[in-house]
Amino acid sequence: MVEYALLSTEPFCLSTRLFFPCGSSLAKLSVGRSAQGEYARKLLNDLMENYSNALRPVEDTDKALNVTLRITLSQIKDMDERNQVLIAYLWIRQTWHDAYLKWDKEEYDGLEVIRIPSSLVWRPDIVLYNKADDDFSGPVDTNVVLRYNGEITWDSPAITKSSCVVDVSYFPFDNQQCNLTFGSWTYNGNQVDITMGMDSGDLSDFVENVEWECHGMPATKNVIMYGCCSDPYPDITYTVLLKRRSSFYIFNLLIPCVMISFLAPLGFYLPADSGEKVSLGVTVLLALTVFQLMVAESMPPSESVPLIGKYYIATMTMITASTALTIFIMNIHFCGAEAKPVPEWAKVLIIDYMSKIFFVYEVGENCTTPQSERSPLHADEPHANGKIQKHRHPDDGHRSRHHGNCDDKQSHALSQSCRKYESYRSIGDLDGCPKDELCCPEKAVAYACVCGHHDKLMRNVEYIANCFREQRATCAKGAEWKKVAKVMDRFFMWIFFIMVFLMSILIIGKAP
Repeated sequence: MVEYALLSTEPFCLSTRLFFPCGSSLAKLSVGRSAQGEYARKLLNDLMENYSNALRPVEDTDKALNVTLRITLSQIKDMDERNQVLIAYLWIRQTWHDAYLKWDKEEYDGLEVIRIPSSLVWRPDIVLYNKADDDFSGPVDTNVVLRYNGEITWDSPAITKSSCVVDVSYFPFDNQQCNLTFGSWTYNGNQVDITMGMDSGDLSDFVENVEWECHGMPATKNVIMYGCCSDPYPDITYTVLLKRRSSFYIFNLLIPCVMISFLAPLGFYLPADSGEKVSLGVTVLLALTVFQLMVAESMPPSESVPLIGKYYIATMTMITASTALTIFIMNIHFCGAEAKPVPEWAKVLIIDYMSKIFFVYEVGENCTTPQSERSPLHADEPHANGKIQKHRHPDDGHRSRHHGNCDDKQSHALSQSCRKYESYRSIGDLDGCPKDELCCPEKAVAYACVCGHHDKLMRNVEYIANCFREQRATCAKGAEWKKVAKVMDRFFMWIFFIMVFLMSILIIGKAP
């Protein structure tokens, strides 16, 4: 019963044999901690008895106090290109020796390190020179680590807003270099000397940014002589090397622009009769204008035009030129019968040669069709005798050839047919009439009337044929202008395709 009670009252001991040793160790631990606390309190009171944090803690005022600075870049929160401000999350470590905060650790039970508020000790007034924040408050008042030899280490986090000269000439394939310059605001180099804890900033705890890659943070020490003062002022400059992740801008700005740019040459391939050639060019131009405004809103207003902005401007200029050429070619396409004929040099250069190069053929015509089988575009078509027939109205022939009527011919044929039958026996015909029909006067009269009607019918047929030839000549003239316009459309389509391709290759090739 006694053992059970002891175990229940001291659960940390497993048996009555372990009860007394366990209690002794706990008692010694609590006594040791209380002793350390008493010595730390006594040490703090002794150190701060005649200490002043307003003066530089050196025994010889002619000597400089060395401050070691070390910067750890934890995260890049934002890069504001338009306002040219870099927002970063830093860990700042400053180390120096205070000549009035030393003690003999043997007198204080071997106490080597204490942590006290930073407001109790002297702190160097190291600030960020190129700060771009409205809030001029100092670093966070965290505790400092004080060692027995007087070494003080002060670690403080800070979110800094620093000015950064942003060069967007190669946006979105640009690299940026942003400087973080730290130095004492009031102490010169003869009073406080700043040294680098490392040759570069610490990136071991860096949190990756979705837009920027950090490729290093080298540090350099500079000693500057300002015009206001003759004393040197040292500072340490950390250069943050950033590279933009361009995949977001490639998929959201560059690729849509390239795809829209390839639509501009297709406007030349669109048939002119559709009435949408100019509308397509204007629509593409408006789309590129929207993308140009999106880029301009994020870029700083400077003289350096970004690379993608140059690509947009070049593409918009090309589309404007293509729209103007489309209007010019449409005027050629809709040239009617009142227009002048196609010049001979245009027929030879455009219709004969360029149409074959760019594979422009008429309906039912291809590259394998012989030249003799192709439908002629010219209006004048020769007859079987090799001469071009001119237009002649049937009334002109009627007035010149047919002054009489059928009765006059009948009387003339009746009086002459039988009387001259014998004399025309050996001839064979009379004005194309067979001699068998001359034996009878009735047959001669009937044939004279038939020949007169046949002549009139031939003149009417000839008039209709001449009108048809004139209509074909008018259509052929318009077809020639349409073919010229079609060949020019195909020519400019390939020219602009090559221009878009070369511009795309150039924009990618200039990426650093």
